[in-house]
Amino acid sequence: MSRLLSPRTALAVVVAFAAAALSAGDGNAAPGARAGEPDFVPVSPAAPPPPLLAMQSSQPSPALALAALDRRIADLDAEEEVSKRELTELGGKIAGAHARSLARGRAFYRLTRAGMLPVGGGFNELVSHALRVERARRTLAAELASEKKLRERGVLLSHALERIARDRVALASQRTEMDAARLAVEDEARRQQAFDRAFETSSGSTEYVAVYGGNGAAPAALPGGFASSKGRLLFPLAGRSEVRPAKREGTDGPGLEIKSALGAPVRAVFGGRVAFADRYGPYGRLVIVDHGDHYYTVSGNLAAMDVRVGDEVSAGERLGTVGDEGRGPMLYFEIRHATQTVSPAAWLGL
Repeated sequence: MSRLLSPRTALAVVVAFAAAALSAGDGNAAPGARAGEPDFVPVSPAAPPPPLLAMQSSQPSPALALAALDRRIADLDAEEEVSKRELTELGGKIAGAHARSLARGRAFYRLTRAGMLPVGGGFNELVSHALRVERARRTLAAELASEKKLRERGVLLSHALERIARDRVALASQRTEMDAARLAVEDEARRQQAFDRAFETSSGSTEYVAVYGGNGAAPAALPGGFASSKGRLLFPLAGRSEVRPAKREGTDGPGLEIKSALGAPVRAVFGGRVAFADRYGPYGRLVIVDHGDHYYTVSGNLAAMDVRVGDEVSAGERLGTVGDEGRGPMLYFEIRHATQTVSPAAWLGL
């Protein structure tokens, strides 16, 4: 039968043995580095989406810029799907790791509550107990480290999902802006084509006659159509108006700015067919009337348009109302023969 140690001697032996075991085991393996434990790929914050202007300047065309933006959005969707799936799986792993940590903690607690009871079994039993306590401590530390690592991974994934949501909002805003810009360019091109087409064709000679003054007097029948009405065209506005020569950006003119009251009716100066009725660049809202033989009148800066393309109008018929594009209420008026702008003053008898 082995000789029993005194309590003080036994305690000294346990402390010395535990200290030696700790110092020898510190360099073996880091807590949490266990066989079979998965290695995680760090979730690093992605670079913020490039600003709209930078993307537009770096892409050769709006179509390619939109395609690149759509690819970035698709990448975010894929990244979000992977992160959500991993986060869902991680919940089960964390629950399992926490359960193991509790079990290891209880086992370690039971061993440490034994205190010096194994001393009665002799030195060998005391050493075996100290080793069991140390193994339980290391196992508990490893389980806690593993659980901590899983929770840190969960935090990274949560942050990644928040970043993906922010990036998606920013990219969606950029796509909306780019779509709006593309539509604006397409719309402006459509207006330009419609404006140009308005002067490319003309109905032949017309039997429309001018109506003068708007005072109820019967118009005089003029043979020869619009060309024979030079100097006797109906003035486009009724009442008193101030007239001055002017031109619009992109044209050689000449035209007239006719100042009047805001909302005053604008009349057709001669009968014809509406060839254009839309907003167009520096003209604002604009109505072009084809009077035949490639003669056209241009009425711009309108507040409202009361006719549509293809409408037949008579002299004196209302085309729209006087608008204000920031320089006071006025009508901008031109006369064109084919694509050439002619001085309208002489045609109006000014």
